[in-house]
Amino acid sequence: MSMLIDDKFLDILSSEALTSPRLRMNRDLRNSSEDTSQRMLNALEVGTVMPVHRHRTTSETQLLLRGVIDVMFYDNSGAERERFRLDPAHGKYGVNIPAGQWHSLEVIEPAVLFEAKDGAYVPLSEDDILA
Repeated sequence: MSMLIDDKFLDILSSEALTSPRLRMNRDLRNSSEDTSQRMLNALEVGTVMPVHRHRTTSETQLLLRGVIDVMFYDNSGAERERFRLDPAHGKYGVNIPAGQWHSLEVIEPAVLFEAKDGAYVPLSEDDILA
């Protein structure tokens, strides 16, 4: 199914995120449920909470379409080691997160992020979320 991703589409997704209890909303971009890739748009509002987590078997690519976010990398003890401010207005578009890297993000201005990972979706286990 074809889909135009334009300002109107992103505005609708962002308005859904604003009314969501989690202050975020995603849109699956896979071709079907049999498609084993992970491609999605994720609208994020200021105040959404993203736990520090990792994906053991896949890297993750994040490209920011609008807004401003900080992406943080952590070591195994939970200490922040790197922080990248993504802001398309200033030429900072995205990050690639290696498999197994602890990471999180903070929304600075309402944002829409394109995310891609290898393989089928696997829910995070307790071992993949830092307390």
